[in-house]
Amino acid sequence: QVHLEESGGGSVQPGGSLRLSCVASGYTYSTNCMGWFRQAPGKEREGVATIYTTGSAGAYYADSVKGRFTISHVNAKNTVYLQMNSLKPEDTAMYYCAADVNCYPPMAWVLTGDYWGQGTQVTVSS
Repeated sequence: QVHLEESGGGSVQPGGSLRLSCVASGYTYSTNCMGWFRQAPGKEREGVATIYTTGSAGAYYADSVKGRFTISHVNAKNTVYLQMNSLKPEDTAMYYCAADVNCYPPMAWVLTGDYWGQGTQVTVSS
């Protein structure tokens, strides 16, 4: 089993920034990728960003966040980060961390990943 715990959510004004963190514990060697998805009330789940935690296959982003969000991973800490800049009201959602051993398709696996966290709320409002 892999346990994922998110932190870093909060309320910010449009144009602001937040950094989300997700710490993995347990059998982390059993996963090859981590990522983030979000879900707003009344909307479908949306993949935000994913990254390989083994090898160097890179990172992937939803079109809606490209150029504004950056995903990164620190192996020594079993932690993945999501730096969110230039936040917009439409970014408001619960953000969840996910992990899996199967990482393809790059933006689809995160919606059905083997392991999910409890989520952290991000609210962008003036």
